[in-house]
Amino acid sequence: MKSRPLMVWLIVCYAFLYAPIAFLVTFSFNASRLVTGWSGFSVRWYAALVRDGPLVDAALLSLRIAALSATLALIVGTLAGYALARFGRFRQRALFSAAVTAPLILPEVITGLSLLLLFVALEQVVGWPAGRGATTVTLAHASVSVAYVAVVVRARLADTGAMLEEAAADLYAPPWKTFALITAPLMAPALVAGWLLAFTLSLDDVVVASFTSGPGASTLPMVVFSSMRLGPTPELYALATVIVAAVALILLGVARLQKSTRRATPLSSQGSRETIAGDGRRP
Repeated sequence: MKSRPLMVWLIVCYAFLYAPIAFLVTFSFNASRLVTGWSGFSVRWYAALVRDGPLVDAALLSLRIAALSATLALIVGTLAGYALARFGRFRQRALFSAAVTAPLILPEVITGLSLLLLFVALEQVVGWPAGRGATTVTLAHASVSVAYVAVVVRARLADTGAMLEEAAADLYAPPWKTFALITAPLMAPALVAGWLLAFTLSLDDVVVASFTSGPGASTLPMVVFSSMRLGPTPELYALATVIVAAVALILLGVARLQKSTRRATPLSSQGSRETIAGDGRRP
């Protein structure tokens, strides 16, 4: 009985979060262009979405920028997180840690403006980049996402500890082999999580991209934000529904993968215990 008010409160909170999404998905199948009144079921706006060249081009550009920036952030963030987790108290560690995690707390307006000034200064001094476009947006998103990847990787390595790596070193394993066979598999979940987080942040960003993009390099969030100034349209509802469906499919796939992994883990653990016990038996 005591938990009933809490359950009601949770239902109200989640309804507040997901009811607008349900409304959006429902009205993406509305036959009328008006987004406030239902006039019948139709999929005409999905066909219109496919024929909307600027919106499709912006979506493809955003996916390409997100993938490249997430990969760059993964490389740099992994090195930074590994250094913070495994290199001990090196000189200027506090300054390095502050520089890595600064994008987590800096407002996006400050980050976007500073990156814009950096690109302008570089263009004046060395002639690169020649104008702002997809390259500058990719570099900007990567510089912001590095902090998130570094934090995830550092937390993963701090949680696992260094005992296995030290054991491999005691068995005369060279550093590269220890990293390849022990450290990298330990970091694998953090690497996947960090890449996906950086990809999502890039795909969702508006502020930093607005500062660092140029003509012909408008990302999908920028196009949607510009379109919303004139009011919502059914094409945007259809686009949002497609994104929601894609995310739902990904989450469903991850859930099924986790379920299959949990089913296989007890069997493998039991087999390992039997092998160890068998090796320890005396004839």
